[in-house]
Amino acid sequence: MLQNQIRYTLGKEERLKSRKLIDQLFKEGKSFSFFPFRVVWKYLPSTSDSFLKAGFTVSTKHFKKAVDRNRIRRLMKEAYRLQKNDLQKGLEQSDKPLAIFIIYTAKEIPAYLFVVEKIVAVLERLKKIVNENNSANM
Repeated sequence: MLQNQIRYTLGKEERLKSRKLIDQLFKEGKSFSFFPFRVVWKYLPSTSDSFLKAGFTVSTKHFKKAVDRNRIRRLMKEAYRLQKNDLQKGLEQSDKPLAIFIIYTAKEIPAYLFVVEKIVAVLERLKKIVNENNSANM
């Protein structure tokens, strides 16, 4: 396989699944809101197996049916999977792993294009945060 080939994946090692890590993320992480998402993020220790770990959730309070929650979560994951590569490259260059958790906060089921547009904006904001932290540490 070519070294510079872009892979649009969201594999097991790229998912945020560790209960301990998720608890730590919500206790110590920083957050920002970008409607309809709230994003919690935190740098990980360099021993991590992936430079970017992501988790997604949808409120049971607003969406009682699991079908609706799963649909929104699938839309979020798909949009993220296709857009994350620029952020991932920046993290690999700075050698700083990052964990993010994206929470859907709106009360209606969104259209796919709306989710893509908003996820792109969220990832741009995260890139900006990462770049500011890198320039501050140099």
